[in-house]
Amino acid sequence: MSVNLFDLTGKVALVTGAVHGLGMAMAKGLGNAGATIVVNNFSKDALEEAVAEYKACGLNAYGYVFDVTDEKAVISAIEKIEKEVGNIDILVNNAGIIKRTPIVDMEVADFKAVVDVDLVGPFIVSKNVVKGMIERGGGKIINICSMMSELGRDTVSAYAAAKGGLKMLTKSMATEWAKFNIQTNGIGPGYFATSQTAPIRVDGHPFNEFIIKRTPAARWGAPEDLQGAAIFLSSKASDFVNGHVVYVDGGILATIGKPANE
Repeated sequence: MSVNLFDLTGKVALVTGAVHGLGMAMAKGLGNAGATIVVNNFSKDALEEAVAEYKACGLNAYGYVFDVTDEKAVISAIEKIEKEVGNIDILVNNAGIIKRTPIVDMEVADFKAVVDVDLVGPFIVSKNVVKGMIERGGGKIINICSMMSELGRDTVSAYAAAKGGLKMLTKSMATEWAKFNIQTNGIGPGYFATSQTAPIRVDGHPFNEFIIKRTPAARWGAPEDLQGAAIFLSSKASDFVNGHVVYVDGGILATIGKPANE
């Protein structure tokens, strides 16, 4: 029984932007739990490479090119996915961008671009996917939030504003859709070992030392560390979990000042 609670066999999961990094790690976790994976990207080449990697791992995967900020394109893609692959049972709003610029130097257009992808995108995709979930009487939506849903940091004002908004959007979605047996929750990743962080994850680098000392688990997260939370929030095991953000961060948000490992 406990194993069946986490079984995603027969489910279709749309994971936006999962062509690399943490999104791909979560999508692979869902695929290994039995789900059919659908990913999107605005670049056809990157999408084809990602789908090939999923298939090389023995996963059933499909790719669709569309922009999460373009509602007409989203609606068209959802129709194609549900016709060609199957009804979307699980939606993971993972697509996101970040622009690192001090507030006083940031162009309004750049601020809006981040908010459009990181906050308006999940709104657009969710409102159109959820219609089918409501008709079918159930579904799972996971919004990929961030520690910046809770904390500020230099040069990431647009990202923090969007991710803070996404946390509250998650709660609003849960409030409106829980009565339809739809669970909406979030995942907030901490600091993870990815290709993007590789240049600073070296001995002697100040930020590497800061993260290791600041995190009670005393290490960077491995992308696979996100898979358990993604599977849990996509499965029957979370059928009465609504409106929460699960922070997978090694405990960094749980403490202030010097952690126990310092």
